Amino acid sequence: MRPAGGRRERGPVSDQPVLDQLVAEQPRPGRSVPDPAASTAPRTQDAPGLDVLPVLTGDLYGYEQMLDAQDQRVLADLRDWLQRRVAPIANEQWEKAEFPHHLVPELAELGVIGLGYDRPGRPAASRLLTSFVTLELSRVDTSMATFFGVHSGLAMGSIVLLGSDEQRERWLPDMYALRKIGAFALTEPGGGSDVALGLDTTARREGDVWVLDGAKRWIGNATFADLVVVWAKDVDDGRVKGFVVHQDNPGFTATKMEGKLALRAVQNADIVLEGCRVPEADRLQGANSFKDTGKVLQLTRGGVAWSSVGCQMGAYEAALAYARQREQFGKPIGGFQLVQDLLVRMLGNVTASLGMVVRLAELQEAGTCTDAQAALAKGWCTSRMRESVGWAREVLGGNGILLENDVARFFNDAEALYSYEGTREINTLIVGRAITGQSAFV
Repeated sequence: MRPAGGRRERGPVSDQPVLDQLVAEQPRPGRSVPDPAASTAPRTQDAPGLDVLPVLTGDLYGYEQMLDAQDQRVLADLRDWLQRRVAPIANEQWEKAEFPHHLVPELAELGVIGLGYDRPGRPAASRLLTSFVTLELSRVDTSMATFFGVHSGLAMGSIVLLGSDEQRERWLPDMYALRKIGAFALTEPGGGSDVALGLDTTARREGDVWVLDGAKRWIGNATFADLVVVWAKDVDDGRVKGFVVHQDNPGFTATKMEGKLALRAVQNADIVLEGCRVPEADRLQGANSFKDTGKVLQLTRGGVAWSSVGCQMGAYEAALAYARQREQFGKPIGGFQLVQDLLVRMLGNVTASLGMVVRLAELQEAGTCTDAQAALAKGWCTSRMRESVGWAREVLGGNGILLENDVARFFNDAEALYSYEGTREINTLIVGRAITGQSAFV
């Protein structure tokens, strides 16, 4: 709950946070645990619709209120589920490095999987809504957001963008329902940032079958995914092609990577392909070069930027809640100037990052988003996230390294978001090339 505020006798400026004057959290059927980050003050008459989705304390400008009432209800249902079902176990799953498989059917029932793709009987949702879904997931559990992004973004996106009509009809219905889980295998043990220069994993055609040989690394969901999109170089023409490999394909092995200190609930795997035979019918018909791979990466790079906003928002909200109740020197530490300075810096980063990704979503919706715009958002927002989670840890002092206070989990998970789907340096060079016309890549 927010502390009561009041006006200073010496001036008209209210100490009460602006959002407290805007919106109240209305009870929703089935809600058993209120979200402590949602504002609970009365809604004003000049803010119609805000009772559908309470404004988060980390969303100072109320960007989620740009959505219409129907879209807000989608987020309200998701937020309710995350608070009831995911938040109570997120730290435990993270510590054990286990994925909560029992929650997958419940996530499917929310209807947010593949929400941004056209399908029979349901047009694609707006890019803004699908992006806020990622934010809501990440502000509670960045591991769950990563599972979602790999399945709904990278894996399903590859099939939506590059699959044939027959392939989309064959695979997507089960993926929408999470009856089949997807993964995306591009990164290799010896190739990360330079993967565009060439893959070591090869594909050799033998009649109506392709034989894949090589290795992949850091492949999220791969230990249990049913369908793994594998990228390999055709030995005949040297071009990159995409293949959907089933978990039970002979010659396919996925081994869980151990010892991670970030996104521990995400099941990353080392994949080995040894004479793995894939029918031509399972080759993505529209994936015939690395430029086609890049179409998927541009689609999802913006999603990582959104996830980074959610991660730093979650850290900020945890730090703010702690500052309100933690007492030192006879009063809550939120009343000290240096603590408020850190909180406001965090909120500034969250708000600026959110403004950038909202505009990015608008560009993507319009079909005008460029590689440079997506790269700038990913690189800049993850850098601000890294600052924010560090300041959140600082607000909590020694308690900031205890998992029970949530901030430590956000702090560690931020390191993974900062690096994957394009490091800050690679994204900087993409933007630099766009603005100067000169490539500085090696």
